[in-house]
Amino acid sequence: MDIEFKNIVDTLKATKSITRDQFAYLLEKDGEDNREYLFEAAREVAEQVFHKEVYLRGLIEFTNYCKNNCYYCGIRCGNANADRYRLTEEEILSCCDRGEKLGFKTFVLQGGEDPFYTDEKICSLVRKIKAAHPSCAVTLSIGEKSYDSYRKYFESGADRYLLRHETANEEHYSKLHPESMSGAERKQCLRNLKEIGFQVGCGIMVGTPFQTLDNIYEDILFMQELQPHMIGIGPFIPHKDTPFRDEPEGSVEITLRLLSILRLLFPKVLLPATTALGTADAIGREKGILAGANVMMPNLSPVKVRDKYLLYDGKICTGEEAAECNQCMRRRVEHIGFHVADTRGDHPDFVN
Repeated sequence: MDIEFKNIVDTLKATKSITRDQFAYLLEKDGEDNREYLFEAAREVAEQVFHKEVYLRGLIEFTNYCKNNCYYCGIRCGNANADRYRLTEEEILSCCDRGEKLGFKTFVLQGGEDPFYTDEKICSLVRKIKAAHPSCAVTLSIGEKSYDSYRKYFESGADRYLLRHETANEEHYSKLHPESMSGAERKQCLRNLKEIGFQVGCGIMVGTPFQTLDNIYEDILFMQELQPHMIGIGPFIPHKDTPFRDEPEGSVEITLRLLSILRLLFPKVLLPATTALGTADAIGREKGILAGANVMMPNLSPVKVRDKYLLYDGKICTGEEAAECNQCMRRRVEHIGFHVADTRGDHPDFVN
């Protein structure tokens, strides 16, 4: 065991802060004893807050149309090979009905930035879901909108909003997105969501092209300013129909260490072990939970569209029915000594 590594972990756990040099040391110092000490510290903090509970979110990928042309994304508008689809309101409501029968208490409506789904359509959909499933939470993940739009969604009953900021560094952001998009605008959206009252989630991909360790540390500083309720991170995985098709995948090891660091910095945050982590490593989601994560997101989307919502290549679970995904997740969680909590799984600050 490296004494400096141990001391940094202990200091981070005690102070919930980390310097740039300490951060670099935790990410870069090799050694099985070191990494296990970091993971164990993160697990202890997660257990203090959440015990051994893992929250499941039912993911409904309802449209793969997107007006944006982000360089890393398989559903970018410039991908002529994407097989586009939109779920009807009836199909989405059916996913929710099936999901609650399976024990889900949160539905995540995720899609590209699709102008077809106007504020009126989104608000109507949220109201109908909440009317049919009053004990369930609704999370939206539909990109950058105006303050007024976000406020309408919240007033219609949406509880949470996921919007990965991707990178807090403006120069790095410009290398991942076309000129029409702005990192400053993305961060302002997150601030607006928080002001309105949502449980807010930001996040990054680990190992995106041009990303540096300093970029990731800048992300941490931004998160400390924002104080999000959820942080979604996973390894970058390239898609064959994007400009980054030949770029290497992000590191699973760095992703896991970063999950642990985030748990120590933000003890109460909702931290998913993502599908991307499970795609990059067959037991990546289990490793994520053991590194301090406490959320998993099985897919409730109809099987007929699962293989069309491909943000990256090789995505797992595209052929499984919702019931299969659900049972698989529960078995995986129990296998590593945790259990699925049949609750909404709100951030502790939002629990009555």
